[in-house]
Amino acid sequence: MNSPLKPETNSTGSSFLSAFRTLHPGVSVGWKIRFLLIGWSLFLIAGFGVAIQTIPDSRGFGTHQKLGFAPCVIKSRFSIPCPSCGMTTSFSHFVRGQIRQSAEANTSGLILAVVCLVMIPWSWISVYCRRLWLVSQPETCLLWLICGLVSITIVEWVLRLNF
Repeated sequence: MNSPLKPETNSTGSSFLSAFRTLHPGVSVGWKIRFLLIGWSLFLIAGFGVAIQTIPDSRGFGTHQKLGFAPCVIKSRFSIPCPSCGMTTSFSHFVRGQIRQSAEANTSGLILAVVCLVMIPWSWISVYCRRLWLVSQPETCLLWLICGLVSITIVEWVLRLNF
């Protein structure tokens, strides 16, 4: 009987990879979820590719207009920024390594960019391991992630409106 801390070397001699696959916590996933994780990671990679191709607007917002989207309705009608104003600009600065400018454009955009960047290798590791890597309660994890990002976005928006 093998010890869970000392995995047996498989036929390819890759004991590290087999240990990596079997020893991490997480919820087991089937082929449909693995397919979705691959699609999700490719979607995120494409999003970063678009951000690389898009030059950040010098105003700190409005970069999305370079992609053919209309100006922000809230900003144009009410003359106040919306909670997501500057998010595309933030991503565009982030992919260039301009972290300070990314935070200035939209702090929640910077945080979302970091989360998305981390999700790419996490998705591939989860696909390889056939488990949601390090996630034992996916619904709770997703709820905390969404609530955290929404809370940060709202707090930042309120601060922008008041200052």
